[in-house]
Amino acid sequence: MTLHRLVQDRFCRSRYAADPLLEFPEFALNRNLTALACAAALFCQTCALAQGLPTGIGEPQVNPPGNRLERVEISSRPQSDIDLRRKSPVAKQLYGREELDKFGDTNVADVLKRLPGVSVQDGAPRMRGLGAGYTLILLNGDPAPPGFALDQLDPAQVERIEVTKGPTADQSAQAVAGAINIILKEAPRVSQRDLRLGVNYSAQRPVPSTTFTFGERIGALSMSLPFSAFEWRSLNQFTNQRNMPGFDGKASSSIQQAEQPVWGHGINASPRLNWKISDTETLALQTFMQRGYWNNRVHYQNQVLAGQPSLEDDGEIHGRWQMLRGNLQWVNRFSDTQRVELKAGLQEAQGNLHGQTYRANLAQQQTDSDNRDRSVTQSGKYAQAMGEDHSLTLGWELEARRREETRQVNILGVLQLPAFDGQFAASIQRQALFVQDEWEISKQWSTYLGLRAERIATESSGAALPVSNLSTVVTPLWHLNYKLDPKGRDLIRASLTRSYKAPDLASLLARPSLSSLFPDAAGSNTELSPDRVGNPGLKPELATGLDIAFEKYLAGGGLISVGVFHRQVKDLVRNVTLLEPVAWSSVPRWVSQPSNFSTAQTSGLELEIKGRASELLPTLFEPKQALNLRAALSFYRSQVAALPGPNNRLDGQQPWSGNLGFDYRFAGLPLTTGASLAVTPGYQTQQTMSQTLERSRSRAIDVFAQWMFSRQMSLRLSANNLAPLTAQTQTLLSSGYGSQSSRIGRTGFGANLEMKL
Repeated sequence: MTLHRLVQDRFCRSRYAADPLLEFPEFALNRNLTALACAAALFCQTCALAQGLPTGIGEPQVNPPGNRLERVEISSRPQSDIDLRRKSPVAKQLYGREELDKFGDTNVADVLKRLPGVSVQDGAPRMRGLGAGYTLILLNGDPAPPGFALDQLDPAQVERIEVTKGPTADQSAQAVAGAINIILKEAPRVSQRDLRLGVNYSAQRPVPSTTFTFGERIGALSMSLPFSAFEWRSLNQFTNQRNMPGFDGKASSSIQQAEQPVWGHGINASPRLNWKISDTETLALQTFMQRGYWNNRVHYQNQVLAGQPSLEDDGEIHGRWQMLRGNLQWVNRFSDTQRVELKAGLQEAQGNLHGQTYRANLAQQQTDSDNRDRSVTQSGKYAQAMGEDHSLTLGWELEARRREETRQVNILGVLQLPAFDGQFAASIQRQALFVQDEWEISKQWSTYLGLRAERIATESSGAALPVSNLSTVVTPLWHLNYKLDPKGRDLIRASLTRSYKAPDLASLLARPSLSSLFPDAAGSNTELSPDRVGNPGLKPELATGLDIAFEKYLAGGGLISVGVFHRQVKDLVRNVTLLEPVAWSSVPRWVSQPSNFSTAQTSGLELEIKGRASELLPTLFEPKQALNLRAALSFYRSQVAALPGPNNRLDGQQPWSGNLGFDYRFAGLPLTTGASLAVTPGYQTQQTMSQTLERSRSRAIDVFAQWMFSRQMSLRLSANNLAPLTAQTQTLLSSGYGSQSSRIGRTGFGANLEMKL
């Protein structure tokens, strides 16, 4: 009996010591399996001892070689992004560290532009060809604050990115095109010391960047502190051509060529602290801080072709932005079937700018602006398991958000709009209740049913009386999955959802911003250079959507996906330019203002393929060849009911888009290379009855190479936007006037040294 216990203690103690992950509750299954392995090993050892011991006492017996106890190892391998995607109850794409680190990107916006069905314009991601506002950006499952800069967020601070094509009840339903959830770095289970030193070049001179991630676990506490510091520097070269009425109201024509250097620096930090109060109760604090300074300067070379055109002045502008965010999450698992989660959050985003224009080296217009967005959120949900394959979740969300703006414009020392100086403010109060039911009906059928009701109250105040608006949005959701085979390698997904797009607070502010070409409020302007003003009476856009997709998961980890979607949009918001009397001028002026313009519909086809080349094309590539391929192709079509065809598409939606990429690991060398190509065609959009917008085709080629010196150190070289195209935008009016802008693209080069300390 003593020998039996000695074997048991030594074996089990060595097994637990060899695998510290078994200390965590999420590895309880491993602990149980290990206990069974111990019991099985002990049984075999006892049998061996019984056979090896003689009938007499005190005479040792040597065990036969075949009866020697073998060490049993049981481990849990983390599921891949593809496995998690396949098991998700809704259509979802997941991208972890491999995708985030592949091209050595210094900002998340560059990562997103290579993802299937995602494009980036002006630093904002777009899905399904729709404008930026139709894509919901989430931080750890909560809506990101206004002005959140993805192009200033280091991928090293991100744990993973989740892209969903349809809304879910437990997240905001403001996802007409889909949602992109940025999951920030989680607290590690083991000590972590990662350092990345980088240098990048796009224009004028190289700029440095650095990211350090510190992680530690002390008893029941685990913490993570990713910190990034960076600079950027680029050069915009563009040409503006205008054919429009000039100062005298008669036809004029001009060309302006310009160089605009842009530079700045910033920091990011996302500390996280987890406290395991007990086996069933945890508390987590996730914070995020972002701060940066930016500058740009522009100088024009002017060419007057005819008439008395109005020209842009030289200028310089600088400013800063800052965002602070904190979220506290408490989770309690009362039993194997019950779970409660409570969250509370605070955030503040603010920025300011100072601008000065010059004409013939003399100061002309000075602009000073400050804005601040603040919000408080509180949410909770209760989950109840109703059997092994059925769960019900109830929850709520509360949010109060307010934006305040102060703006002052002086022209030659005189206030431009004295009646509109001072503070303007807009606020949103949102309350939501939701219920969702996840049910695995059988080995092949599973469904997700959800219902979300939101009440949205907006108010805008400023020079005029406050304007209030109240909307109620009810969004039923149904996701259905069917596995063609029991293992789920062939899967059909279908979704019937309702979503909405709420107006952002900046568009609710009724503060006018005068045309930069015609800044004198006493005179008139043109349709091509209108004043701009918000609309406090905007209502949310409502969208009813249908999605159907077929997903085939390959044995080697690849996939093939084919999907179609359709959306019916009500109360579509579009900027409309009209000549009308205004409070800030004695003469009518052209004004661009957002309004609930029309109804619309959009449809699309999305294709995606990724995996090992030997699995996708077995006749062309050998099984041992370490080559991975990926490709995506999407086709879009939309119609705005209030406009005539054939180009009455939704604003900014291209007819199609595609991307193609690969990565290859050299045999016998610690070297991996890869490339990515993203393209969109040129197209026209009928903006209004009298205005057409035309965009040129775009192309982005990115390449990278990574050399692994060791498991702790690697060097990654990259080049973004190789062989850039000149981007052109042209606006045409039915009157014959028009303007054209062309911008020369630039290539960026980067080098990153990554070390695990």
